[in-house]
Amino acid sequence: MDLQHQARVFKAFCDENRLTILQILYSGEKCACKLQEELGIGQSTLSHHMRILCDAGVVNARREGKWTHYSLKRDGGEQAVELLRKTLMLDK
Repeated sequence: MDLQHQARVFKAFCDENRLTILQILYSGEKCACKLQEELGIGQSTLSHHMRILCDAGVVNARREGKWTHYSLKRDGGEQAVELLRKTLMLDK
């Protein structure tokens, strides 16, 4: 994994809104409209956060009609934990 991708992964976890999104998605797939409603943010702000989470590989996006549905990527969290372990040299 290159440094650029590593930075994207860490960036995904460095924002209160993105952490809230991850907590919401823990209960299952959600439509973008539901996330906007729960967070009280606009579509462009949500799109920004979701792009960061998807680029980091921790969230999946699925289009259905005009809406996008988001869910936690099954192995995304595990990969992020492994990256943190390696970065902190905890895997000796």
